[in-house]
Amino acid sequence: MKKPVYWREWMIVLTSVVVAGMSVASGETFPAFFAEQPSAFAGQTLSAVGVPALHGIVDSGRNADLRWPDFTPYKAEVAKLYETNGYSLLWVQNGRVRAQGLAVIELLRNANAKGLDPEDYDGSRWQGRLLRLGQKPSEQDLLSFDTALTVSAMRYVRAIHCGRVNPKEFKFQLDMQEGKQLPLAEFIQTHVVNASDAAAEIQKLEPPFLGYRKLLALLPVYEGYANQVEGEKLPTVTKTVRPGQTYAGVVPLGRFLQIIGDIPAGVQLNQNATIYEGALVEGVKHYQDRHGETPSGNLDARTINELNTPPAARIRQIKLTLERWRWLPHSFPQPPVVVNLPEYRVRAMNPDGTVAFYKNVIIGKAYGHKSPVFQKDIQYVVFRPYWEVTPSIQRSEIVPHIQKDPNYIAKHNFEVVTPKGEVVTDNQVSAEVLEGIRSLHLMVRQKPGETNSLGLVKIIFPNPDNVYLHGTDAPGLFSQDIRDFSHGCIRVEKPEDLVAWVLRNNPGWDLERVKATMNGEKNNLQVNLATRIPVLIVYGTATVNEENQIRFFDDIYGYDAELEKALTAGYPYAW
Repeated sequence: MKKPVYWREWMIVLTSVVVAGMSVASGETFPAFFAEQPSAFAGQTLSAVGVPALHGIVDSGRNADLRWPDFTPYKAEVAKLYETNGYSLLWVQNGRVRAQGLAVIELLRNANAKGLDPEDYDGSRWQGRLLRLGQKPSEQDLLSFDTALTVSAMRYVRAIHCGRVNPKEFKFQLDMQEGKQLPLAEFIQTHVVNASDAAAEIQKLEPPFLGYRKLLALLPVYEGYANQVEGEKLPTVTKTVRPGQTYAGVVPLGRFLQIIGDIPAGVQLNQNATIYEGALVEGVKHYQDRHGETPSGNLDARTINELNTPPAARIRQIKLTLERWRWLPHSFPQPPVVVNLPEYRVRAMNPDGTVAFYKNVIIGKAYGHKSPVFQKDIQYVVFRPYWEVTPSIQRSEIVPHIQKDPNYIAKHNFEVVTPKGEVVTDNQVSAEVLEGIRSLHLMVRQKPGETNSLGLVKIIFPNPDNVYLHGTDAPGLFSQDIRDFSHGCIRVEKPEDLVAWVLRNNPGWDLERVKATMNGEKNNLQVNLATRIPVLIVYGTATVNEENQIRFFDDIYGYDAELEKALTAGYPYAW
């Protein structure tokens, strides 16, 4: 039975899954986007002294008036922009800031609305600068102001378009060509400096995904929560509190759940209650479900810890997830398959950006075997596959097992083969064969079938990590809340649905044929996709599910902490 959704009415409008709204390529590219001819220059010319002074700032890649003075990564684009305009001022005319400059300043001052830090773009400094410009500023004051606004505008444009930090800094294999190809000088010249609505032009560069926009809309909502509940903590528990039992924090628990929408606003709560029951239990179930826990309704230590997480921490999760949204290509040649690691979920997307379906997944272990973050293309499917044991697993796991039990290979349906695939043995392992396994002159693989660790099918997208999507011989593990049991590959619950979707452009490959082939007699059958499909393995700890409920997940790999550290360091970020 589907659980009732207790969100306030606006939540249905504001929320979406972390991958909802992904669009298919429209065919528009940057060259077409920037085809418009540059507008006529409208800024203020400089004196014979002012021009070399402007050159000095630009050529040095440094403006001391900025919070982050070093703008070296943007120096070439800044120089190109001023050169295009004859080394005149861009944002100042007749001693006054042009309307476009004021519009950009307003964006910078309100960068928090995009999940960015306004101080990275001198948010609190612009008011003082504007006041100084109204008090007979020197030409040097104008130069400093103009270049500061140019650099801040470029930083902001790139930040909302493709993020501040290059994901390759974290060894994520995501294609950042869109960000690198964004011609900042040309964009600002043709779409900002003389635009009738500069803010609207800049906003067009944001990720087009509905999921991004709706997650973005949650920021002021959670900031409102923070103002109401920040600092209020629920009593911890040593023993699990079950429905019908007493709990010292019943009243603040009810207040908190009602503020964040897990208990409907119209429900009347007893302000003198001491028994944990009724609407409180249903509210906790709703809360648990949104935070990746089994909705038991029991108040255990994990649930209390989640409830005591400050709203500011949730806001930070949203902002970090927004940053990662910007790392993704803004369009795809085909609707993608998207795996969100902290959510333990894979989604197949429709052409219109909605979710065709989703499945639970098991991912790599938090310690030792993390699943990678990357973008690749699904190229083929293998039915009833062998499991080719990786060299690291062969040495660290298989060899010790054989040392304890020479019949381990036979008992677990493995076989030992040469590099050419010739079978050496599928029975008891001799000392000589064991040495070949240890030295990697011989390889171990598991035979196809029901007991194969990959299940009955695998989906291949060639990558250096040798990671793929596959079934499993242990479906019971999908019932657990925390599912990081694999060696890096990603196990899919009921994979036949995903395989049929992946093969939907291959004539004749419907769900029935997929099931029949998985349970057939032909082993290691490869079927190449008629059309390659993008696959994204991403990392977002703030998402919204298909029932339009905001959900938060643990930072299982510590990537949120790493990203926050990098962002705190400030500009210049490496690109």
